[in-house]
Amino acid sequence: MDIRQLRYFLAVVDHGGAHRAAEHLFVAQPSVTQTIRRLEADLGTSLFLRQGRGLVLSPSGTALVAPAREAVRSLDVARETVAAVDGLRGGQLRIASMPSQVVSPLTGLIAAYADAYPHVQVAVVAAARPDDVRDALRRGAAEVGIVAAAGTHEAFADLNHVPIETQSFVLVARDDAGLPPGDRPLAVGELTGLRLVAGQPGTGMRRIADTIVAATDCRITVEIEHREGLLPLVLSGLGVAVVADSWRPLADAVGLRVRRLAVEDTLEVGLVWQRHRLSPAAAAFVAVIQGAGNVSDPGPAAQTTETTRQRRTSAGTARRDR
Repeated sequence: MDIRQLRYFLAVVDHGGAHRAAEHLFVAQPSVTQTIRRLEADLGTSLFLRQGRGLVLSPSGTALVAPAREAVRSLDVARETVAAVDGLRGGQLRIASMPSQVVSPLTGLIAAYADAYPHVQVAVVAAARPDDVRDALRRGAAEVGIVAAAGTHEAFADLNHVPIETQSFVLVARDDAGLPPGDRPLAVGELTGLRLVAGQPGTGMRRIADTIVAATDCRITVEIEHREGLLPLVLSGLGVAVVADSWRPLADAVGLRVRRLAVEDTLEVGLVWQRHRLSPAAAAFVAVIQGAGNVSDPGPAAQTTETTRQRRTSAGTARRDR
């Protein structure tokens, strides 16, 4: 059994079959199939069972998934740690983030990180819901994640977690939307006769939109999973939208009105990662957040090389300057 066999095995698991795994790995499908067969021969057991046209994990395959992920991750971290002995001069940082948090705070955090570590490539993986962030971390598609959830993060008690900021909810609308006059926060009961453009269920923004619909005569006229379409739809006059306060700069930039909502709900935004040693690139990202002075010590999982530690102060200063 070798690391290549484990990578191919996990690719089949994550992509649902040998064909899609081969596309992901940029190899021919027979190469994947033969590698899996050799791995099964080494282990003396079948890892997959054929079900119709697809493959499902056997009990032995299910048992192998977690240790295989740990082995692959440990090797990657080992390589990156050696490469970073003289400082972070390459590598990749993979972040899973929910869409609204890409707008803020992630944009500012990446900018500060890039100032301190300009040679590290940053890749952001889309995650529509908190559970999608968790799944990206579990699969190794990302090493750290930005999540936003109502209240505290008990649901992420099995992950390392540091808070970043609290976001409130606002209503964005055109000038002709018929909102009550003034700039004060709007109570839900004041919203009458509005058409709403809403995101998919399972998000904080949709929860507030549903609350408005339940308490008033407002109604949802457009439901869209692509949150990047919310502001264009509002600009087109199809309705108003509930968004996180992080959207305010974008809404202001395109000429929409932004009114704070008088609701108790907020989004607690935090950084999460699995409880194992981080790569130098990911540990440095945690250090950037720590250097900003708004989180506590993330613990031993975020320990960095001496070079990384020496750069914490400059990284935090870069973010504050923004």
